[in-house]
Amino acid sequence: MYTFLDKFFFVFHSALIVFNLFGWIWRKTRVANLVVVLLTVLSWTILGIWYGFGFCPSTEWHWQVRAKLGHYDMPSSYTKFLVDSLTGLDVNEKLVDIFAVLFLTLALFASVLTNMRDWRKKH
Repeated sequence: MYTFLDKFFFVFHSALIVFNLFGWIWRKTRVANLVVVLLTVLSWTILGIWYGFGFCPSTEWHWQVRAKLGHYDMPSSYTKFLVDSLTGLDVNEKLVDIFAVLFLTLALFASVLTNMRDWRKKH
């Protein structure tokens, strides 16, 4: 069961990141993208007050599953884990965090701007 959950979280969380970054591109997914990006920002910041900046419930649950599988040396960032897993490298965690914040910020701006443009066209 834990092996399935580990794979599920890997796919789910990776897809969530891709949706956060690119969901604003397609008109049909723009509103959902804005909601998901805002929830991500709120998780990173508001929940981050208590759990540390960048906190993500999905990462927390995934790390609990991986601990049950005997993986205790997980990085604090899912993005670091993903980059390392996909490249086979040990990328600097600070660098990964900087790019994660940068890309999420760019995605937020893109989502807000495209949603505002769509709203203006309707009204």
